[in-house]
Amino acid sequence: MTGARGGSGARGGSGARGGSGARSETANQQAVRQAVADAHRREWATVLAATVRVARDLDLAQDCVQDAYAAALDAWARDGVPARPGAWLTTAARHNALDILRRASTLRSKLHLLVEPTPTDADPPADPAADRALPDDRLRLVFLCCHPALATEAQVALTLRLVCGVTTPDIAAAFLVSEATMAARITRAKKKITSAGIPFRIPAPDALPERLDAALTTIHLLFTTGHTAPTGPALTRNDFADRALDLARLLRDLMPAEREVQGLLALLLANHARRATRTNPEGRLLLLEEQDRSAWDSDAIAEAHDLVHGALRGGSPGRFALQAAIAALHATAPTYSDTDWAQILVLYDELSHIWPSPVVALNRAVAVAMVRGPEAALAEIEALQHEPRLAAYHYLPAVKADLLRRLGRNADAAAAYERAITLADNDAERAFLASRLAETDPGQTGRAIRPD
Repeated sequence: MTGARGGSGARGGSGARGGSGARSETANQQAVRQAVADAHRREWATVLAATVRVARDLDLAQDCVQDAYAAALDAWARDGVPARPGAWLTTAARHNALDILRRASTLRSKLHLLVEPTPTDADPPADPAADRALPDDRLRLVFLCCHPALATEAQVALTLRLVCGVTTPDIAAAFLVSEATMAARITRAKKKITSAGIPFRIPAPDALPERLDAALTTIHLLFTTGHTAPTGPALTRNDFADRALDLARLLRDLMPAEREVQGLLALLLANHARRATRTNPEGRLLLLEEQDRSAWDSDAIAEAHDLVHGALRGGSPGRFALQAAIAALHATAPTYSDTDWAQILVLYDELSHIWPSPVVALNRAVAVAMVRGPEAALAEIEALQHEPRLAAYHYLPAVKADLLRRLGRNADAAAAYERAITLADNDAERAFLASRLAETDPGQTGRAIRPD
């Protein structure tokens, strides 16, 4: 048909319309690809979680969902983008799974004399109590992937990849390991689920506590990946941050008395309250002291403040409660100069005691600089340079650079900034660091970057 319209151009210019039609078709294809990409970013976790309930197998569900997204490219180009893309994709993915399961069932029935069925051929019985305890499909899948038979890091990595849609390079960045190492961990975790015959069922309510810490860690790392994207042109990925907040709220509704659940939600709220002020209109990163506090979300900060009080009551606080208390002190300070750095340092000391981590030590060094001066902090930073897990962590040389600049050691500061730029993969952070590098001339002073 396009060729016929093109051929009629000699009779009155219809050929121009044919060219316009081709351009329109290309624009439509681009719009569909963008709609599918948007749906992948927003709906992947929900579609996968719903499909798993039918497939009862992670790999099968993932394949069925991927096939649904691929089918959407043709179907939406032909029929138009549906009003509810997530519902369309869920229906398509579940149909894919049901078709595969029906074919497998038919094959088993025809070959029953040749193939002896194994115990895993039957679906595990549904547990109504588990369904009631975990009413949200996404939260079900988080707890399912956080199976205690897997190492904790494998639980978290697998959940981030399959449930949350975080890329393997970004998960690797969160764990401070190489992409190849993280890819191998995820592959081993999936193989163990299959080879060990780990039952694919929603954990019963009494099994949730042993999986809680991994679930909290997963949600926290999902938020962290959105709060400051490890890669890409923009500083933030608000879709990841919003998804993490949704999961944290669902978890709070599920376990309202769990102090660490309160702490996690408070931590996310206190940090996300600043989201609109973390860059200027041109996308330049703004440090905490540069942000317009009047534009922070006061309702979120107030909610975080109340949650922190609940998380700190009733015994020794956990790591999420302590991090939330630190974030709340930053969020509730009327001005940057009013920040209670001495109390923040006390909280970091306690956090370092219960959760020894090189990243915690790095953040603590920033508080040390504000309380005891840059010289004291620099000594701690230089000790951290021997920590293998921070070898490729760009915040380490970035913090060191600003401490050196405050001490007037501009040549050393410039070298540290150059190292930080080399390690950073986020364009907004690289641009900020480059601007700081350009400012390192004699007599110029600065403030330490807080890796928030």
